[in-house]
Amino acid sequence: MLLLWSDIVVWLLVTSLLYFFWRLKQDTLLRERWQLVAQSRIAMASTIVLLAFVLIALADSLHFRTNDPYRPVVSALDMSLGNIATGQEKSYSAPFAIESLWQETRQTDDGRVIRAPVPLQHAGKQLDNPNDLSRDLWQRSLTFLSIGIILASLIVWMLSHLSVFSQTALPWKSAAITFIVLCGFLVWLWGMGQSYHVLGTGKVGEDVLYASLKGVRTGILIGGLTTLLTLPFAVVMGIVAGYFKGWVDDVVQYLYTTLNAVPGVLLIASAMLLAQLYLAQHADVFASEQERADVRLLLVCLVLGLTGWTGLARILRAESLKLREMEYVKAASAFGVSHVRIIGRHLLPNLGHLVLISAVLDFSGLVLAEAVLSYVGIGVDPTMPSWGNMINLARQELNREPVVWWNLLGAFVGMFTLVLSVNLLADRVQHVFNPRAQG
Repeated sequence: MLLLWSDIVVWLLVTSLLYFFWRLKQDTLLRERWQLVAQSRIAMASTIVLLAFVLIALADSLHFRTNDPYRPVVSALDMSLGNIATGQEKSYSAPFAIESLWQETRQTDDGRVIRAPVPLQHAGKQLDNPNDLSRDLWQRSLTFLSIGIILASLIVWMLSHLSVFSQTALPWKSAAITFIVLCGFLVWLWGMGQSYHVLGTGKVGEDVLYASLKGVRTGILIGGLTTLLTLPFAVVMGIVAGYFKGWVDDVVQYLYTTLNAVPGVLLIASAMLLAQLYLAQHADVFASEQERADVRLLLVCLVLGLTGWTGLARILRAESLKLREMEYVKAASAFGVSHVRIIGRHLLPNLGHLVLISAVLDFSGLVLAEAVLSYVGIGVDPTMPSWGNMINLARQELNREPVVWWNLLGAFVGMFTLVLSVNLLADRVQHVFNPRAQG
């Protein structure tokens, strides 16, 4: 088993999430608020979709070494995908096609020299006659959709007999419908991917569906890790500036004003170019290309975290300036309570909803930021699967004839689904945790 640095970070994120749920069980008030969040049908459905993304990222964070020189490192996701991960073709092919887009010159049985598309090596091997393609697609689609829906329905039926689901007012029916539809779709993707390339293949013949699924881990890691790196800077700087005022406030304001004065893209680009130069000069430190790409991914998260804390810090500073004038804060100070205790007991609990709302909202923005940075060439390593790299490759493919659009589609669907789910959940969180948003 191979443990990459990003794998450690992913599992630490999962551990922190489990710790949050444990704390949620201990805090009655906080648990009641999250129950209000879960009472929304849209929030519940979004949570189910987000859990599917998290499970894909976790499966892609268990790496193993192999004896295959072409695939020295594989993940649990790679092994579970089967032919989707291993079905390499020679070049471009359209979704559900059995012939490549490119043509080659060959001689027919009757001696004629023709130029025709090349049959794919892995897609449609089970067909005796190419004319049976449509019938086979329909049959397989109905089979795998039925299997996914039946299995999901059985799981929902078994869970419905548990008391925890029957004694609460949460919208379990919406969650069950979302779970059944999602399972049916995922089983259909897996089943069809064993015999066809559902989203076609790319320039070097890689399966686009496989690249889209591999991009899930990159997007979630950048969104989650960068958010956790941003929060300590923003919380400490914002609260300290607003509570102590004076020269401390001046120093913090000078820091985030200076950072905001520099365009964010230029600041991130300069930091990433320096990081890339260091990695290029110390290439012998890394045992494989994948480990070097893994370190570059963490550097992207670090740079985004160190440059993205200013907005939340400004909000927390303004709120801390107001809270320090409250009677209970002045009374605690008059009784000689230490500043650290006042901040921990009186300021932080009243600022928690702002931190939580900002963290959830910033997650989707950071996923989009990775796509933009990779598009301009300063994001994750080009060899690492990510939605940004797929969009970057699609720039040239859209100018081909015929147009190769499926790389852009795979990245767009994955990114759109993840960002939409996060935003819908964030909207409900903001409504519940922000007192000013409640009607």
